[in-house]
Amino acid sequence: MGRLILNHAELSELINERRRSGARVVFTNGCFDLLHVGHIRYLQEARAQGDALIVALNSDASVQRLKGPERPVQTELDRAEIMAALACVDYVTIFTEDTPLEIIQRLSPDVLVKGGDWPVEKIVGHEHVLARGGQVKSLSFQPGRSTTGIIKKILS
Repeated sequence: MGRLILNHAELSELINERRRSGARVVFTNGCFDLLHVGHIRYLQEARAQGDALIVALNSDASVQRLKGPERPVQTELDRAEIMAALACVDYVTIFTEDTPLEIIQRLSPDVLVKGGDWPVEKIVGHEHVLARGGQVKSLSFQPGRSTTGIIKKILS
């Protein structure tokens, strides 16, 4: 893995160091199967919420359970490498569970974000982050921008 793509233990250690130096850590998660402008705008807005942005990617098996057997289109390692190449993303990790709750509890981000189609009370990990004094935000939604829409357009 590249220097920005870390396992959970490496990421936890690095984030703790950053936090000790006063950094505000932002966390988001998703499949990010086919990167599109909606993702880019969302990730840029997420990064603006703090000093370091962590993106936790669903593993291939997790994406299949959530989206069906035809997904993901790109492998988890390809998706991670693409994500790590973005200037607004500081760290990438992959989780195998259906939700990122375990990694959220381990990292305890200062800010937890999801896209605007997620109400705060439905964001996985919101209770943990709020209980620790952090913030949970539902960011701007980019209508008409989706991986599913792109796939449908390609297949039509």
